[in-house]
Amino acid sequence: MAVTKEFLGTGRRKTAVARVRLAPGSGKITINNRPLENYFPTDALRMVVVQPFTATESVNKYDIRANIEGGGPAGQAGALRHGIARALLCVDAALRPALKAAGYLTRDPRMRERKKYGQPGARKRFQYSKR
Repeated sequence: MAVTKEFLGTGRRKTAVARVRLAPGSGKITINNRPLENYFPTDALRMVVVQPFTATESVNKYDIRANIEGGGPAGQAGALRHGIARALLCVDAALRPALKAAGYLTRDPRMRERKKYGQPGARKRFQYSKR
C-alpha cells in the first residue's frame, strides 16, 4: 500500500465545519465525494474556495478531499477556505504571513442571532399601535 503524505486542516464558519485533506497533486478538489464544480454551482463560491491557493501562489499544486457538514453554501465555502488555509500552514509554515495578511487564518466569529421571545425575529418587533 502506497503511503501518501496528507496534511489535515479543520475550518469553521457560521455552523459549517469542513475537514480538509491536502495532498500533493494536480489541483483536483473533491467535496463530499463530488467535484468542486458540482458541489458549489456559483463562480463566487468557487472563487472563495481557491483564494488561499491564489494568495500563496500554489494553484494546481495540491489535491483536496473535504468533508463538509452543516450550514448553507456560503458558510460551507468559508469553512472550506479556512480549512485549506490551515492545511497549507501544515505544508509550509513560511506561507503564514501571506495567509494571515489576507485574513484566511482567522475564524469568522459572526453567528446568526437568536430569535427573542415576544417578537417575530431577532431584531424585528411587532408593529406598535398607539390606539
